Amino acid sequence: MNDTDYPRPPLPPQQQDNRPGLTAPMDPPPDHGEASYKGSGRLMGKVALITGADSGIGRAVAIAYAREGADIAIAYLNEHGDAEETARWVEQAGRRTLLLPGDITDREHCRQLVEKTAETFGRIDVLVNNAAYQATYDKLEDISDDEWDKTYSTNIGAMFRITKAALAYMKTGGAIVNTTSVNADAPNPGLIAYASTKGAIQNFTGGLAQLLAERGIRANCVAPGPIWTPLIPSTMPPSSVENFGMQTPMKRPGQPAELAPAYVMLASDESSYVSGATVAVTGGKPII
Repeated sequence: MNDTDYPRPPLPPQQQDNRPGLTAPMDPPPDHGEASYKGSGRLMGKVALITGADSGIGRAVAIAYAREGADIAIAYLNEHGDAEETARWVEQAGRRTLLLPGDITDREHCRQLVEKTAETFGRIDVLVNNAAYQATYDKLEDISDDEWDKTYSTNIGAMFRITKAALAYMKTGGAIVNTTSVNADAPNPGLIAYASTKGAIQNFTGGLAQLLAERGIRANCVAPGPIWTPLIPSTMPPSSVENFGMQTPMKRPGQPAELAPAYVMLASDESSYVSGATVAVTGGKPII
């Protein structure tokens, strides 16, 4: 598909009460590459652990990785229907899958999902830290201490713990891909907790790339702009959803499928000299 084929604002006003939201109620439905992504064996025989892989960007990455030849461990919170749908696409590509439900703010769960992946598949070649939490607030005073701590624990605390645990099972040639955001460089004030974690992720990844270089393990970021995922109708008011993506030069939200090629590139052996980088997928909005 090209730019003109994707939905543009105004989108139908909508809101979901549950977080991080579900795919089925979204209008229009997101494109995860189900009908379009074609693999070419770039990840053949690899094992990937992807957090937040039930829907949105994580589902698109799981589908692409499977079609490139990887087995997939799908880590997610509790959206079982979404996760099972992702697993169905992975298995349809002829690859093995493992469902790993649970809350990554739980330190022991972070260790367990890594250990279960390694126990099932024997190793971890690619780690994608993609799961995230956000909420919209007009005033700093409206953000509770618990809300702030939950955002940091989900977005950066779990990334640290999962990465640390995964390194025991990763060898030379391994790749870590972390999801940061355009908010790391251009923070949305209404998403100040989320945006500040994304800046931390970008910094963490840059340091990690240097720490792991001698071990032959690469670490990079993808920085999405506004992407049409369940997180949007579940964390933003209907008026913001209606105009979502209008702030970009392309005047529309991106689709999860449009992120997948960047994650494939950073996971593949073709990117053997790429580490510490941030790949922007922002609909034309530059990052610094």
